[in-house]
Amino acid sequence: MGLLKDGWFLASADARHMFRRRETWLWAFVLPVVFMYFIGTITAQFNSPATGDPLTVAVPPSAGFLAEVLVSRLEKLGYEVQRDFGGDHSFLITPAFLIIPALLIIPENFTQSVLAGQKVTLEFRRKDGGILNDFDRQRLSRAAFQLSADVSALPHADAAAIAHLESEPRLLTLDVQTAGQRRTIPSGFEQAVPGSLVFFLLMILFASSGATLVAEREQGILRRLGCSPMSRGAVVLGKWGARMLLAAVQIVFAMLAGSALFHVNWGRNIPMVLCVLFFYAAMATAGGLLIGVFARTRVQAGAGGSLVANTLACVGGCWWPIEIMPRAMQEFSKFTPAGLAMTALHELVNFGSGPASVLPQVGVLALAALVLGYIAARQFRFQ
Repeated sequence: MGLLKDGWFLASADARHMFRRRETWLWAFVLPVVFMYFIGTITAQFNSPATGDPLTVAVPPSAGFLAEVLVSRLEKLGYEVQRDFGGDHSFLITPAFLIIPALLIIPENFTQSVLAGQKVTLEFRRKDGGILNDFDRQRLSRAAFQLSADVSALPHADAAAIAHLESEPRLLTLDVQTAGQRRTIPSGFEQAVPGSLVFFLLMILFASSGATLVAEREQGILRRLGCSPMSRGAVVLGKWGARMLLAAVQIVFAMLAGSALFHVNWGRNIPMVLCVLFFYAAMATAGGLLIGVFARTRVQAGAGGSLVANTLACVGGCWWPIEIMPRAMQEFSKFTPAGLAMTALHELVNFGSGPASVLPQVGVLALAALVLGYIAARQFRFQ
């Protein structure tokens, strides 16, 4: 009982001290809302159906009428096509290519080669990676195979014959139905609000709390605590508890702000959402203490904590939907603390999954909190 009483006394005192600091209010309550607004506004366009996907098609002068047929098929598949009739493709090696998100290059003598039965290769380049590459490959292959099949079905293929064949009803159709619940990639404020919460918990608990612990060691505060009747365990528990109190207030505030300002619906599993965030905050708090234990100066703790927090947030999908990242990075993200938290939150909030679906993530976060907390407690230094 003495351990818990002393730990609570120190935690409440430290928490009151942290809430008196203006930088705490700035980083824990002001900047998260600002990030929610800007990131939510930017990422809202990821799922916007207002226009088709931009695609630049390089069409050489000798491509023939089948190139235009292919372009029309691509437009029907959801592309907003911009034709480039330059033919020399010199812009491919210039900085202009950096602003072209997707490019399809039709080779010279395209129509002549297809009608002659020769092998023709279409070259596709995309600036971004991730799951969108698979979607592009499927649509481009579909358009190319349809064109090849139509040409093969005509004894004498020309523009009029192709147009007539397109007007004929298809004898074979495919009825596509969804199997199970469709998952839409979170974007806008559904992505930005939980992402900003996860990121700023890392920033506060890694960088700020670590630097604060080093400052208390430099000022002799920890040395005086070490000479007090409090046990070593009570001091460590108090330091951990103070940061958890701040994290708890930060979590509640972010969830209320997300609902009131950005109309985020946290779903029907709010207790499990709070459980995920609790163990995530416990892990981040223990990690921040560990940084404060091993750092020699406040600069080391602040810079090291900020670097780790920003790296984990970037890889973990806090700033953008993880689905737009390369496949290898998506798999790696599942093993990072921020990635575990974001995956669990999206399962509960955006995908409507039950509490049992996030038990693996909760278990890993709880285990990480225990391991990091044990190391921090064993290595804790008063001076």
